[in-house]
Amino acid sequence: MSIIEIKVPSPGESVSEVTIAKWAKQTGDIVEKDEIIAEMDSDKATLTINAEEAGKLEILVPEGETIPVNSIVAKIDTSVKVSAHQSTLSTVATKKEIEKQEVTSPPTDIHTIDATNQVISEPSPAAKKMMAENNISHTQVQGTGKNGRITKQDVLQYIAAGFPKAQESIHHYWAGNREKQRQKMSSLRKTVSKRLVSVKNQTAMLTTFNEVDMSNIYEIRNKYKDKFKEKHQIGLGFMSFFTKAVCAALYHFPSVNALIDGDDIVHHNYCDIGIAVSTPKGLMVPIIRNAETLSLAEIEIKIKELAMKARDGKLSIPEMEGGTFTITNGGVFGSMLSTPIINPPQSAILGIHNVVERPVVVKGKVEIRPVMYVALSYDHRIIDGRESVGFLYKIKELIENPVRLVFNGKEPEEVLLEL
Repeated sequence: MSIIEIKVPSPGESVSEVTIAKWAKQTGDIVEKDEIIAEMDSDKATLTINAEEAGKLEILVPEGETIPVNSIVAKIDTSVKVSAHQSTLSTVATKKEIEKQEVTSPPTDIHTIDATNQVISEPSPAAKKMMAENNISHTQVQGTGKNGRITKQDVLQYIAAGFPKAQESIHHYWAGNREKQRQKMSSLRKTVSKRLVSVKNQTAMLTTFNEVDMSNIYEIRNKYKDKFKEKHQIGLGFMSFFTKAVCAALYHFPSVNALIDGDDIVHHNYCDIGIAVSTPKGLMVPIIRNAETLSLAEIEIKIKELAMKARDGKLSIPEMEGGTFTITNGGVFGSMLSTPIINPPQSAILGIHNVVERPVVVKGKVEIRPVMYVALSYDHRIIDGRESVGFLYKIKELIENPVRLVFNGKEPEEVLLEL
């Protein structure tokens, strides 16, 4: 009998403990070599634990427990293995069982059976959709169609009957009881909390605002989005324009791209732009390296790649370290305006928001334009008012006149005249 001990791998030099977030296998399961058996949360990222050898698994640490790095979390008995023949037989049996269920299962688009074994006609597709949108059960509506089938008109009449009946569906998901649930804070959430509080306490944070007319960006997207997607296999969004605008503005206002390290100010001759992503496990900020050298298409591809990895919990720690500036988009959640908190040790963060049609005065006339409010939060210890306001206004200029993005923030005529 040979026993292999599975220890928590070190996620990085600064990480001393992790939390077992989820076991992908159970005690007694047979695992293959290098198969993922668990997920663990550190204060920076979610990582996986893999089986070092094939065999029978024994779990020693339950989900949700926080343990030091290099702790033993499981054991594998390598003397117990599943042969390839057994694995194939199991797969074939499972497939046959599924096929059997598919053949013997009655169709569900005609009728169903309730708890009293009474046959109830299924709603029509239109009625089913409306019932799902309004959280209405088929037991609440009297069907008047063929064989008692619920029609769209039946659902409309039920809704029109008023709240005494409609409130039944509300109580279905909001019971109004006095219960409480207590959930342990994850390592990632605790770290984010500490960092955000430290920023408020240890920096001279201030926020400045402006508004951006998005008309030209909308025009470009509407004109070229189909060709762009056909050529690059990626959609054309706002984030690539703002990322390019940020890089150009950082060139003109380098202090916004700097940070404080002890008694020194460190300037960066490159733009590593962090893109804030909301995930089920908390806020993560993957980094686009050397964004100043990338095209709009390359930025869009990189944003999608990093966002997908973040939401799947597959971001590595190096992919989140070393950013020089961050962009956060509250507009995807409907935010009109906010004061974003700086992502330390950086000195500034740009918040972009939703686009709303607003009345704007253009050459003495009131016009309806798509307008976005933008916010720059910055550390006043290193960035003065002139730089912060100038930087944000440069963003406004570049977005309202996207052609200038090609010439690093200058007008084409200025480049031609070498001004």
